[in-house]
Amino acid sequence: MQFEKHTLVNDFPEHHHTIRHLKMNDLHFAKLFDQYHEIENEVHQIEEKNNPVSDEYLETLKNQRISLKDQLYRLIQKTEKAL
Repeated sequence: MQFEKHTLVNDFPEHHHTIRHLKMNDLHFAKLFDQYHEIENEVHQIEEKNNPVSDEYLETLKNQRISLKDQLYRLIQKTEKAL
C-alpha cells in the first residue's frame, strides 16, 4: 500500500513561498519544521514498511505531527498577515 507523504509544501502548496521564507529567516519556524519532518518521515517509514510498533506509539507520533503542523500553520498565517 502506498502512503502519502505529508510534507508542509504538499499539504499547503499555496503557501510554499512563505514556508521557504520562514525556513530561511525564522529559527523557531525552522526548528519546528525540522521536528515536523522528522516525525513525518518516521510515520511514513512505519506505515510504508509495516514496521512493528505499538498502536499507541504510532498514534502519539501522529498527534505530535498534527500539533506541530498546527503551530507551523499559525506561524505561516501570522507571517502572511504581516506582509
